[in-house]
Amino acid sequence: MFNYIYNSRILLVYIIPFIIGMATVFTFQPYNITFLNFIILPLLFLILCSINKRSKNIYRKKAYLRYLFLTGYSFGFGFFLTGTYWISNSLQFDETLKDFIPVVIILLPLFLGSFFALATMISGIFLKFDFKSILVFSAMMSIFDYLRSKIFTGFPWNLWAYSWSWLAEILQILNPIGVFAFNLIVITIFTIPAILFCKKEKYKFVYIFFPALLFFFNYIYGDYIINKNQQEYVKTIKENKFINIKVVSPNFKLKYDLNEEELDKRVKKLIKYSDPNKDKKTLFIWPEGSLSGQYFEETIKYKDLIKKNFSKNHLIIFGVNTKSKKNDDFYNSFLVIDNNFKKQFEYNKIKLVPFGEFLPFENLFYKFNLKKITEGLGSFSQGIQKKTFDYNNLQIIPLICYEIIFTSLLQKHEVNRGLIINISEDAWFGNSIGPHQHFSKAIFRAVESNKFIIRSANKGISAIISNNGKIIKSLKNNEIGNLEYKMPILEKDSRNKNDLIFLVLLFTYVLIFLIFKKNEK
Repeated sequence: MFNYIYNSRILLVYIIPFIIGMATVFTFQPYNITFLNFIILPLLFLILCSINKRSKNIYRKKAYLRYLFLTGYSFGFGFFLTGTYWISNSLQFDETLKDFIPVVIILLPLFLGSFFALATMISGIFLKFDFKSILVFSAMMSIFDYLRSKIFTGFPWNLWAYSWSWLAEILQILNPIGVFAFNLIVITIFTIPAILFCKKEKYKFVYIFFPALLFFFNYIYGDYIINKNQQEYVKTIKENKFINIKVVSPNFKLKYDLNEEELDKRVKKLIKYSDPNKDKKTLFIWPEGSLSGQYFEETIKYKDLIKKNFSKNHLIIFGVNTKSKKNDDFYNSFLVIDNNFKKQFEYNKIKLVPFGEFLPFENLFYKFNLKKITEGLGSFSQGIQKKTFDYNNLQIIPLICYEIIFTSLLQKHEVNRGLIINISEDAWFGNSIGPHQHFSKAIFRAVESNKFIIRSANKGISAIISNNGKIIKSLKNNEIGNLEYKMPILEKDSRNKNDLIFLVLLFTYVLIFLIFKKNEK
């Protein structure tokens, strides 16, 4: 059986990589079967080694690069087919776009799979059944994860590191080294078991023992950091250094073109779920999409209703569309208003969702009667300035929905007393795995930036996440209610240079590879 698989080009290059690529979805939220990666990545590595070894006979020297590419492409297609299929759910809300659902399900994995294909083709040239090849394989896989996160507006979705989102103790190393360096280390540890099948390696058990020891000490370090932070929380609350926040999750149905009666009901429900206490200083957080595509100017008619129910002790954060006074630009915005419905702060979304909020090559797509997925014909304009809002000795960093997946938006801020507020609308993805995967990114941003994250989602997971990635309170997908919490005001050093540490680590991998290669000669 093994010989049959080993000698079958179709199984080795196409079918097995595709199947194990599909299986990776179970290693991420909401499944979290992380140990599967200790099988999947070693298997992919061993297949590539086999193809490289046999390049001069079965695969032919001139053709084997193609097979290295196709192996990675088959794997990548399976990886993204199961990992991003839920994006097509967003097309169900517009009759004119439903016919494109099969296209999106297939087209996105076909494009994204090329990143894995290039990684396996380039690294495959150097791969043998030895330890130094594992370093090359891990480095190249992480490089193309990094490139995927940066080019074409970036799509840093389901990095291998995210398969650890359920274990906060392991994640504490994120703050000093960053997600991309952590991703490189994670890929290496996942691939290490392949060394057991490298017959010529003398120190295979040493190579396995050292990463296992590193993993253990990282867990101990993470547990220490979490316990230390817990003591700080208690001390800060006793000293009355906190703000009272209330997160609202209304679970409204995704619907545009609301009539006046429907909009009235929504506003009244938001007030009801907020349950404001006029004597209690509170920051209320309503999600993106709660007013379903309305412009701020259209919501001013609720000024008296807001003033009647909220007091001077209250501020409300919510998502709404805004228009530029200078031109025809319009934005997806994060607003802070007081009880007089006066705007205290405005942030316009910087990282827009391709095809969701703007159309690349807009004029070309218009010729085919295509538009963005969200309401309206034109594309949203991009915000140009990253702002923070000062509130009670805290600087609030706003992130709207999709922006939570980008580490770069937080790297620009060197704020010690900070709080990240993420408003989101995950109704686009229904009851799929999408809202769970989206939520897991917020856990990583909290640890990286060393800040609390308050997340308010209309449909999706609303939560209060501590600066060490612990979920303090949460509302499940499609659950109605609110979360109230005394959030401690902590002064934390949040400076994090993800890219720099990652590049240093890559250089170290290359140096070790060259040393091994020299000793081999």
